[in-house]
Amino acid sequence: MNGNAQIESTMLGYEDHGIMTCFLHLKQDGTGQGFGGYGLDNRPAKDKDGHRFGDRRPSKLAGFWVKRILEVVGVDKWEDLVGKHIRVDGEEWGVINGIGNITKNKWFYPKKEIEELKQEKEI
Repeated sequence: MNGNAQIESTMLGYEDHGIMTCFLHLKQDGTGQGFGGYGLDNRPAKDKDGHRFGDRRPSKLAGFWVKRILEVVGVDKWEDLVGKHIRVDGEEWGVINGIGNITKNKWFYPKKEIEELKQEKEI
């Protein structure tokens, strides 16, 4: 799925397993695909024996993810994403690697950018 797409709807919240995530549901040439699905919070803490306890914990990744989407699409509020046109860099019937601004050379490649943040110990 390469080329232009329109954001048809969005999801920001918890999926059915209690993991915080977000999606942009995209429409392109009569077909649709989602961008997102990354876990935007941290797994529960572990005790000294390695057993998990407690709830999932907040993460800086959620704020980073939302900020990058807003920047690249060119809007100030999440609610303004629906209806916007973007560019998509992805694999046919596969993963969307990145999204870009429709007219400017601004791109968000989550996998690459998240790795860079991890190396810099920002997340």
